[in-house]
Formats: sequence, structure tokens, C-alpha cells
Amino acid sequence: MMRAFLVLAFCAIIGQAFSSDVIDLSNEDFTSAIAQHDTILVEFFAPWCGHCKRLAPEYETAATKLKQGDPAIPLAKVDCTSDIGKETCNSVGVNGYPTLKIFKNGEFSADYNGPRQADGIVKYMKSKVGPASRLFSEKSQLASAIEKLSDVIVLGIFEKDGASDLQSTFLKAADKLRESVSFGHVFVKDVSDVYEIARLAGLDEQVRVNSNNVLVVRPKSSINKFEPSIAAYSGNGDLTEFVKSNFHGLVGVRTQDNNADFRAPLVTVYYDVDYVKNPKGTNYWRNRVLKVAQNHKDVTFAVSNANQFSGELEEFGLEAPRDRDASPVVGARDEAGQKYKLEGKFSIESLEQFVKDLKDGKLEAFLKSEPEPDNENADVKVAVAKNIQDLVINADKDTLIEFYAPWCGHCKNLAPTYEELGKALKNEPGVQVVKMDATANDVPPQFVVHGFPTIYWYPKDKVAKKYEGGRDLNNFIEYIAKHATDELAGYDRDGKAKSGKEEL
Repeated sequence: MMRAFLVLAFCAIIGQAFSSDVIDLSNEDFTSAIAQHDTILVEFFAPWCGHCKRLAPEYETAATKLKQGDPAIPLAKVDCTSDIGKETCNSVGVNGYPTLKIFKNGEFSADYNGPRQADGIVKYMKSKVGPASRLFSEKSQLASAIEKLSDVIVLGIFEKDGASDLQSTFLKAADKLRESVSFGHVFVKDVSDVYEIARLAGLDEQVRVNSNNVLVVRPKSSINKFEPSIAAYSGNGDLTEFVKSNFHGLVGVRTQDNNADFRAPLVTVYYDVDYVKNPKGTNYWRNRVLKVAQNHKDVTFAVSNANQFSGELEEFGLEAPRDRDASPVVGARDEAGQKYKLEGKFSIESLEQFVKDLKDGKLEAFLKSEPEPDNENADVKVAVAKNIQDLVINADKDTLIEFYAPWCGHCKNLAPTYEELGKALKNEPGVQVVKMDATANDVPPQFVVHGFPTIYWYPKDKVAKKYEGGRDLNNFIEYIAKHATDELAGYDRDGKAKSGKEEL
């Protein structure tokens, strides 16, 4: 009997350990299931999908947080490979995995186009439910919200509903920024001592307070001695811009989701940034960055989780710190997009000098590049980051340049034709055929490469144009013959071989 009890208890513990806050609708009547919720986010996935596997823990964390919210927002999933799930996915138009869709009152509302990290999912979904700004009608509500802040909140304080133009401006700003910023408001007639509550959160006594104000309130986790924990809107200037400029403070926590908020010149310090699992360590290093940032307000500063930005670190020629307590590494971009890295060990002094040298133009830009090749007898010239300025950008020639990846199947299929093209045009004085491994070299900003192969026509007038033509030999020759700055020596403008040249 005791043994049976222990087995049941063990099973119960295991069940709790693997319980999920994501609702599984794979084998449910989908239409009736989603009709039970005002708003629900549904992930349509396949068990073998790598992107789905990477999303799973973030989605689970977001589900737990949103389940505890007010109002609660459920997250669900449908396995598109199950018998019923397959029908469900077909009925809602799923063409790839994972696909996320928002449903309201049992009807499709919108495709989910927000972040794929837990905090971003939470913030995005909260923005889709209810009014853009939450009304705190009681002192206890406001005090509790400020005490539990995990992110910045913009708090509007008004005498009474509809009594000021600022309230209207505030609500417009809230609606405009609702997907990325949390807004709340309170009326002084309901919570007369709102400023006492705000002072507990760090409101500076010097801040002019009245019953018509907007405050950007930072969570306790990011409060520091180098900047006010609350920024008060003076009433002058655009409120939306005020919120944007004060949201991240002197040193923002930069993630993949908010990356666009951080403008160059940007100095990013990479380490184990994690306010959930490592808050003490996160602030230990962030405070050192803040000490430098307070002296350089013309530069944007950020801290980022090194593991989440491993690809970016590689672009800087940096390696992620190997353990939680290791010193950070530092990368920077100037307004021209050039990259710089802090050499040597991180310290307040070394970061200070690095920023000064960055501003004074004393640093040598980091260039990810393969060694310069010998192109003297090559039919297809090889560009690398170190030679592309001379070979292509500054050359007095028209250039057809292919950006490829060594592992790309389409690139491998194109390679023989591209070599033939190089041979066909090797004696053309005004045209050159070039290729570049875009995975091993920095690509100049003139060329935008999102997939492989990407081919550009770069004529002598230096206006890059993406090549969208066919990919057989005659297609290339006809295009180049037509668009060349000067007519080709061996082909007319229609791409036909001139007299004396062998027909292709």
C-alpha cells in the first residue's frame, strides 16, 4: 500500500514538474476552444521544426507570465502534424512553422508579428488587450504596480477625467507606443497622495509636481545613483519623443526585440545580462558602464546578453565571456556604421578611454576579412573586405558582383556559369566580374544582402542596383551589354557577339 502511495506521489511530482501553461489544442475542436477566450495567441508548429524548438521555452515562459496578468491572456499551441491539428492548420492558412496568430472572441484578429522572446511576447500581447493605458483607481493598485515593476511604465497623473489637454496627448502617445511601452494613469481625486507613492519609487524632490504630469518610472532593478529613477515631462516638446528618449535611460538593456531603439554612435557592453536569473551580476557591470556613460551623453550606451548576440560578437571579432562572472567585452559602431572593439580587459578606465578615442576618431575600425587574394590572372576577381574599396567601390569599371555563402546550394549551382561569364568578359576593359564570400567578410553598406546568392550591378556612376535577371550565361551577357556605361568591345547593346568574336 505504501509503495503504491509513493508511486502515485512520484507521478504527481513529475506531472507538476512538466506541467505547462501553454494550452494544447492539437486534438481539440479549435473553433469552440478559442471562442472561450476574449483574446488568445496560438502557435501552429511541427515537432521537427528547429525554429519551433527554439521558440518553445520562450513561449512557455511568456504563457506563465501572461496567465498571471490582469487580465490574463492565454497562449495555446496546435501540432500541425497530428490528425486533428493538421485540419486545423489547413483551415487557418498555415504555410510554415512556427506560425503565430491572434484570435479575439473566436475569430481571427491578426497575424502575430511581434518579438519571439518571452518578455517581448508578454509586452506585445498586453498591448493588444484593453485600453492603451491602464487606469489605477485605487491607491493600493498603484502602489502594488510600482512595487512589482519589471519594466518601465509611463504614468499619467491628472486632476480628473477630461480636465486637461495633456491627458488627450498622453492617451494618443499611449496608443502610438502601446506595443513597446506600458502606460498607466491615475486621477488625483481617486489617489490624492500619488506623489508620495511615486517618491517611494525614487521621485526626486526637485521635480516640479502638480496634478497634471507625466512620469517615466523605472523598475527597482534598474535604479542607480547615476540618473533619476523617474523622469518628469515638463510639458514642452513632443511627449512621444520624450518617452522614447527617456525609456532606456543612460544605459539601456538592448535585446533582439528593441535593437532598433539604439542609435549610433553606439557602445555595447556584452556579458551575462539577465535581470531574472542574474540581477546582482547584471547591475554590477551595468553600474560600471553607467559611471562612464554619465560623462558622454552624446553617445548611446547599452548592455546586452552575450549569448543572445553571439552572431553580432562574431562580426566584431569578439568572443562571448565564458562564464557568468567573466569580464564583459565591448563593441561599438559609429554613425558611418564602422565597427570598433575594446582591446584588452574591461574596466571603467579602459572603457572611458575607448569612448574618448571613439569620439576623437583615434580608433582603427575592425574589418572582418579574408586575406587579400591574388587577382592578377583571375577571370572572376575575388573581393574581400580588405580590397573591395579599391577593387569595386573606387574602380573606374562597371562591376557585376555576386555575394555568396560557401554552403549555399544555389551558389554552387551558379558557380560554373559565373566562371564562364568571367572568361567571356575577361578582355573587356570597362567591365569586371567579381564574387565575395559574404559570410567571411564585411559587406559594404552599398549592398544589402539577406540571402544567397545576391548579385548586384555596380556601374561607374556608383549607384548599386540589385540584379534580378536570369542566371544563364546569355542572360548575364545581355544584361551587362545593355547596361554597361560604355559599349562592350566584344558585344553590341543587345548582347550579340560582334564580328570576329565566336558566337556563344
